[in-house]
Amino acid sequence: MKGTVVISCLLSLLLLQATAEEDKVEDFISALRDRSHIDETLRLATEDKSGDYAVAIEKLRKIYHSSIKPMEQAYKYNELRQHEISDGEITSKPMVLFLGPWSVGKSSMINYLLGMQDSPYQLYTGAEPTTSEFTVITHGEKIRSVEGIVMAADSSRSFSPLEKFGQNFLEKLVGIEMPHKMLERVTFVDTPGIIENRKQQERGYPFNDVCQWFIDRADLIFVVFDPTKLDVGLELEMLFRQLKGRESQIRIILNKADNLATQDLMRVYGALFWSLAPLINVTEPPRVYVSSFWPYDYAPDTSRDLFKREEISLLEDLNQVIENRMENKVAFIRQHGIRVRIHGLLVDRYVQTFKEKMSYFSDPELVFKEIVDDPDKFYIFKSILAKTNISKFDLPNRDAYRDFFGVNPVTNFKPLTAQCSYMGGCLLDKIEKAITNELPALLSSINSGKQPGLTSCETTGCGEKPKNRYRKN
Repeated sequence: MKGTVVISCLLSLLLLQATAEEDKVEDFISALRDRSHIDETLRLATEDKSGDYAVAIEKLRKIYHSSIKPMEQAYKYNELRQHEISDGEITSKPMVLFLGPWSVGKSSMINYLLGMQDSPYQLYTGAEPTTSEFTVITHGEKIRSVEGIVMAADSSRSFSPLEKFGQNFLEKLVGIEMPHKMLERVTFVDTPGIIENRKQQERGYPFNDVCQWFIDRADLIFVVFDPTKLDVGLELEMLFRQLKGRESQIRIILNKADNLATQDLMRVYGALFWSLAPLINVTEPPRVYVSSFWPYDYAPDTSRDLFKREEISLLEDLNQVIENRMENKVAFIRQHGIRVRIHGLLVDRYVQTFKEKMSYFSDPELVFKEIVDDPDKFYIFKSILAKTNISKFDLPNRDAYRDFFGVNPVTNFKPLTAQCSYMGGCLLDKIEKAITNELPALLSSINSGKQPGLTSCETTGCGEKPKNRYRKN
């Protein structure tokens, strides 16, 4: 009899415990924030015109390979700028980069936007510094993780150039693929938090150089702050120096705003601008979003409506980048083409000047040293400005050519007049045609909503059949 009573009591306790656990789960689920506005603002339910996008990308790739890359290779532009454009970079989706101090909510924000909380592949979060890797979240047919060594070895991806930062860095690079509608249009990159009392050398790889690589390729840069971590140290100052020139891509996020009362939040907002003012020297400061970007509901007695509007504004900003992804690609390739053309014209001018100054009894090294040490004396740069529609603000640093020709002797290069062939035409004519006609025409077709057509030769890469000039028609 006593045993029956004991068993009955145990069953009652287990039932009460199970009921309490169910109540906790229900409270937890009810505390999750509604995410329907994310899909609605980003228009994830609408059909993406991937076919038109693929045709435009193929057209852009063809223009780059046929008109820009030949001059880029002939005059070794990559050794001047250390930036070689791969097919993976041309076809890659827009990149959104998350930067900021440790434990400010970067990983939680990505989990919230993608709905990854409580999934096996959610980004780990916590009050302590948790993210020590560069995590790239991309689209894939199934959920899986990809090691950095594999990502760098795959030439079809846009991350193969990261091999130059060494094996220590590749061990800190992680990829996550998942079949998510948002990731069909954009790629997220989570970065290690900035820890001011840690020396850069302790990371085991060039952290600032890696950050610069991602910054140079990011379409949108979210710099996230916590209201309790507004102090600016040396590493954060270095980060903002690296962001110089990319102010139009920067968005400042004051996260975890529902932890403060309204009056305190206003003070923190002002303190944030005061801390960042010396680091962002532009007329129009970056847009600041104030909200709490994580999956759970806002704290009670806070400015819920304000935070919701700020979140929707940020999503609209992100959607604008996604919708303009093709225009940004064309503009980027055109800007790259302009730089390559200027480089080709300058190398051509150095070559011509060298040949003009050389005589039978001249010492080639001394002659060229005089030219490269004082290019203004020989009107190297001024002649480029006089003969072409090039802005003086687009001209590269003159000292860079002293280093460039120190590695690449001037005798290794041919003048532009010698860079012509019967089948392929002239390098200068092809790149100028791409800059002035082909790329603007592609951009106009995208803006007008017309599908840019591809001829069979543009698809297969066949060359133009030469005409026989000696045959009578």
